[in-house]
Amino acid sequence: QVQLVESGGGLVQAGGSLRLSCAASGRTFSSYVMGWFRQAPGKEQEFVARIRWNGGRTAYLDSVKGQFTISRDNAKNTVYLQMSSLKLEDTAVYYCASANVDSTKRGDYTYWGKGTQVTVSS
Repeated sequence: QVQLVESGGGLVQAGGSLRLSCAASGRTFSSYVMGWFRQAPGKEQEFVARIRWNGGRTAYLDSVKGQFTISRDNAKNTVYLQMSSLKLEDTAVYYCASANVDSTKRGDYTYWGKGTQVTVSS
């Protein structure tokens, strides 16, 4: 079992930055792929970014490439999502999730946090 707790969300003006954190506990953190997903009001949940257990290879939603950066600190059992140049359309609940396969598909992720709200204002 893995427990995931997100933090760092909030209200930010367009063009601003936020860093989300996801603290993991339970089973060996370094054995998992960690991902971020988001769900905007009235829309389906979508993949945002993921990082392999060794922190080497990453993958991003095309629309956030160059804008968001995912990283992880295995020693702290924490994964981060640095978001910059935020846009109104980035408003969503952001979820951290873990998987034991290298995937961008929601169904491949086993454990999920409860989410943190990010609201971008004009």
